[in-house]
Parts: sequence; C-alpha cells; structure tokens
Amino acid sequence: MKKHTLKIILFFLFAFGWSNACLAQLSAEKIDSLVENAMKKFNVAGVSVGIVKDGKVIHSKGYGVKSILTKGKVDAHTQFAIASNSKAFTTTALSILVDEGKLSWNDKVKDRISGFKMYNDYVTENFNIQDLLTHRSGLGLGVGDLMFFPGGSDFTMKDVLSGFQYFKPQSAFRTKFDYDNLLYYVAGEVVAKVSGMSWEEFIQKRIMRPLGMDHSYASLALMKDKSNLALPHSEENGKLKQIESFGDQINGAAGGIYANSDDLCRWMLVHLNKGKYGDQLDKRLFSVANHQEMWKIHTVMEANGDPRYNSHFSGYGLGWFLMDMRGKLCVSHTGGLPGMLSMTTLYPDLGLGVVVLTNTADGGGGLFSAVTQTIVDSYLGLDKYDWTDQFYKQLQGGTQNADEVTKKVWQQVAKQKDKINAASYAGIYVDKWFGKIEVFLKGKQLWFKSFRSPKLTGPMYFYKANAFAIKWDYQDMNADAFAIFSLDEEGRAQSIKMKGISPHIDFSFDFQDLDLIRVE
Repeated sequence: MKKHTLKIILFFLFAFGWSNACLAQLSAEKIDSLVENAMKKFNVAGVSVGIVKDGKVIHSKGYGVKSILTKGKVDAHTQFAIASNSKAFTTTALSILVDEGKLSWNDKVKDRISGFKMYNDYVTENFNIQDLLTHRSGLGLGVGDLMFFPGGSDFTMKDVLSGFQYFKPQSAFRTKFDYDNLLYYVAGEVVAKVSGMSWEEFIQKRIMRPLGMDHSYASLALMKDKSNLALPHSEENGKLKQIESFGDQINGAAGGIYANSDDLCRWMLVHLNKGKYGDQLDKRLFSVANHQEMWKIHTVMEANGDPRYNSHFSGYGLGWFLMDMRGKLCVSHTGGLPGMLSMTTLYPDLGLGVVVLTNTADGGGGLFSAVTQTIVDSYLGLDKYDWTDQFYKQLQGGTQNADEVTKKVWQQVAKQKDKINAASYAGIYVDKWFGKIEVFLKGKQLWFKSFRSPKLTGPMYFYKANAFAIKWDYQDMNADAFAIFSLDEEGRAQSIKMKGISPHIDFSFDFQDLDLIRVE
C-alpha cells in the first residue's frame, strides 16, 4: 500500500474540524450521492459499498465501471482484490485451528515450520504464532516485499523462510509496530501444515463456504468466471489507464483474496456476532475467546487525542487495527495492491460495519476514507464535515510534493553533462535474500536487471556523484529508484545501495533493505 495512502488512513482516524449542520444517518440516496461525488473528485473508475447494521445488510451496491475499456458496470457481486483485508481471514483460519485444539497461539513457529530462521537465535527460538500476525518482529516496514512487488517473481516459501536471517532489525523484538507482509505468508504456511490443505483451500472450505460467500475467492486462479471481475487502474497525467491484475503469490495469506461487497457484508456480520452466523445465529465459526483474542491489542501504537473523536488508545490485534472513537471501539483494516484499494471498518458497540472497495490507485484511498468516515460520523451523531473535500486537498498536496521531488531528479538527469566510465559500473551483484542482479551496457546505455524479479529491469541514468536514477520498464506503480554505488580506489564499482526516488513510493518496494555486493 502506498505510503501517502497510509497517511490518509491515519489522518481520517485522527481528523479535525467542526461545522454547524447536524448530520442524520444517511439514506440510500445520500450514500449514492456521497459515493458518486467522491468518484468524480478522486477520479475513481469503480466502487462497491456494503453496510451492515444491527445484524442486517442495509446497503450493498456497485458504482461506476469494472474497466474503463469495457465499460461493464460494477454491482454488489463484482469481485475486487481486497489485498491486506485478507489478513483477517488468515487470523480467523488460525483461530479455527486453535479452537479445534490443533494449534496454540503460543506455539513456536520453528516447531511448526522447518527452515524458519530469524535475524538472531533468541528471536528464532521465541517467535510464536501470534508474532507472525502482529507486526512486532523488530524488522522494518515492508521488509522483504521486493520478493513479490512487483508481481512475476520466482521467490518461494523456502526463500521467505531463509530470508529473515539476513534482514537487519530496526527495533527490539516485540517493542514496536512496523507493518509487514512476509510473516503473514509464513502464517499461511502454518495453516497449510496444520490443516493438511492449502491456505486457499482452507479459506474456501472452512470460511467462505459456510458463510455463503459464494462469489468470493481465496485466489485469482480459483476464479474460473472472470466476467464480473473489477480490473485495476492507475492515473497518469490526470487520466485513468487500466493495468494488469496482480498475480497470485506463494499463498494469499497476506493479501490474495478477491471478494465483493455483498459477501463481505456476511464477513462483517460474523465478526460483529462474535463468531456466530446463520439465519438464527445457531452456527459458530470461531469461539468468543478467539474473537476476543483477535480484537485485543497485541502491539501498542501511538494514539492521538483528537477533539472530534476523543481517541485514547490505538493498536494492532490479530489482523485488525483497534482504537476508540467517541467512546466506541473501532476495528478496521485497509488493503492495497496496484490499482486496488479497500477498507473494512467495524463498530461493534453500534452494530455497524462498512466496507468500501475500489479499483483505482491513489484516489481510491481518498475515496474509501471519505465515504467510510462520512457514513460513520452519521452513526456517531457528529456534526457534518466535508471529508471528501478534506481528503482530496490532502491527497493533492501529497501528490504535488512527490511530483516536485521526482521532477527535480529527472531534470537533474537531463542536464547532466559529466562523462562517466559506464563500464566500471557494469557487473554482477548479489544480495543475500534478493539474489542476483546485473548492471550491463546496452549500446552506450547502462541497464539494471533483476534475475528473480524480471519486471525490475530498466535503463540507468547518471544523476550525480556515484548515483544513478533507474526508470523501470514496470510503470504500473511509481517505483523508480536510485542506485548508489561504492567504488574502490581505481574507480571500479564494488557494491550498490538503493532507495526509492519518490517520497511516496509504496513501502513494499523496500529497495533500502538491499545490500548488493559485486561478485563479477
């Protein structure tokens, strides 16, 4: 998920402002107007919104188009990639296995998964199942996500399990929140090992099928009929362009599910009902004890005492963010993949759940925040506030700042006249977890090529000093990067450090975690 999208999410949680008009709970017509206005403002192709209240589905509807090319309309059954909203399915799957006595939350990961090794022996020996789910490993934000961002790489679960030992911790174990994805892949492997079926099969058979989520899928590959699939879009120079769907990864535990607003209403209801489901609520998916475990803060985060919401605490449970808003518990999560952004928000004290799905990058984050918060405010009895306008201003400000930074970099590249010995940079470099890359000459132009992540290929342009700017062939997301070389006394490159050019680069492009050493 993009860094500035995360800022928008945090902003909506801790936002400000009052006005005079009192806001009643929104009618269907007002919700339609709210969504349609936000779609125009944020330039979003398609949206689906689901709302549950007091045990009933009160709104489930699609807006806009699945694809700007086909113009097919979004409806309540249109499938969107829900990305990291899949994490709560993983924690629910583990809760079921704990309920069945097949697993304990305190089981050591190394005892369940052979080959699991962290950055030091103490952490390896003490890392338990809940540590996989709570973003408190000590490793940095999005660590190792380059194994899977962009899609199309060949990394395996074996690579994930062996890679952790090479990452440098950024904080002490279990002391600080830093969002990660790789450890959720390991959690998916735990589900597979313990249950005897793949994570995808478990999610389909043990969660989606019982709940009647008949139009949702644990992976894109399981979706045989893609006629109602929303396709992702990005914005380029103010215009939308359709991009390719993000492919399946080694498992979907961190972000692989495709679902729709109608089915996700059922998903919200089972959590609001503390594990109960069915017409008479006579069936149970998970126990009350494990419902409480999922909705208990395991990793403390900074709270902001904003006067509008009067929040006092914030943290992460098992697959859910947790905080208080006007004295009510707020349980939420967001999800983001290229061109797909989503948000799920539950207020158990109000019997309220809201899910917003979008198929457009950047603007989708502003839209899901504005739509969700306007609906929530109506149930909290708060005065009216123009969230759409507020989030739009913030998004525009962040985008303009990032654009100015990247523009200056490429202007510097364009005016460079210094002559360099390009051949001295060419060679094979290896990172212990990311593998081999090559810097080579194509004619007179230096190029960068990753062997294991083929989309990370592109020309390298001299920037200044020993730094080059890489323009990736992959442009579905803004992930262009700097390559900074270290030279020996003869001026021959020996190693490469990297970082994103844009200050708003998606955190999953963790170039900063690479340590590329020349081997040839």
